Amino acid sequence: MKIAVMSCIHANLPAFEAVLKDIDENHCETIYSLGYLVGYGPHPNEIVDKIRELNIPSVQGCWDEDIVEGLNSCECSYPSLLAKKRGIIAHEWTNQQITAENRQFLAELPRTLKLENLCFAHGSPHSNHEYILPEMDAFTALEHVLSSEADVLFCGHTHIPYHRTLKVGMLQVKVNESNIESESQRQFKTPLKRIINVGSVGEPRHGKPNGTYVIYNTKTQEIILKEVEYDYQTTCRDIIEKGLPPIFAWCLARGLEFAEKAEDATHVCQR
Repeated sequence: MKIAVMSCIHANLPAFEAVLKDIDENHCETIYSLGYLVGYGPHPNEIVDKIRELNIPSVQGCWDEDIVEGLNSCECSYPSLLAKKRGIIAHEWTNQQITAENRQFLAELPRTLKLENLCFAHGSPHSNHEYILPEMDAFTALEHVLSSEADVLFCGHTHIPYHRTLKVGMLQVKVNESNIESESQRQFKTPLKRIINVGSVGEPRHGKPNGTYVIYNTKTQEIILKEVEYDYQTTCRDIIEKGLPPIFAWCLARGLEFAEKAEDATHVCQR
């Protein structure tokens, strides 16, 4: 079975529609969403309406969580006062636009989903706010997949797609126990695991404006990272016309994050 996995749509309707069209042309049988349905973009209700209409299983992302709780985003994640000001504007605008029905839908989204040996999460299986970066040390990365009780962990949140294979290996642990004089040695065999970050449909940060998603074949385990062109200028125009910060359009057109970046990308909000 071919499944499509997408994340970080960020209220960008033209990007979402283009990706849906590509998924249909590739004959995927099921679609999963890893959250961030709203935030930054100008079409929050249109995206949630479409997700509900198509009955696409979705987990909850940080922005979805923020809007449900009526909070501004985790303030400890802002890299500068300017970024914080823009974030507050975007949160307040989205909070005013979202309908009560769609807010309730976002509130009821689960943190993770499972399909046989696959796990779907926004940031990590433990937190919407946690980044699983490609350079994370192998042991920590393996722990994330093992804790999900799956062989393949799909995630988003970073907006940059990647595929990482943690090969079959042997973990060796030496144990000194108080009631045993000699040192004992224990070994654990770790099966092959995968982490697949599907990137972002509506706010890519890999240097191009194209939306990204992943096609996964559950029978052959084949992974295809897809990139889809769309009319991003329409979204940029809507961002400006609806009063959102113009820099959001600048970033979208270039597939870049803001000029400021968090000093510690591994920081996990404890809110």
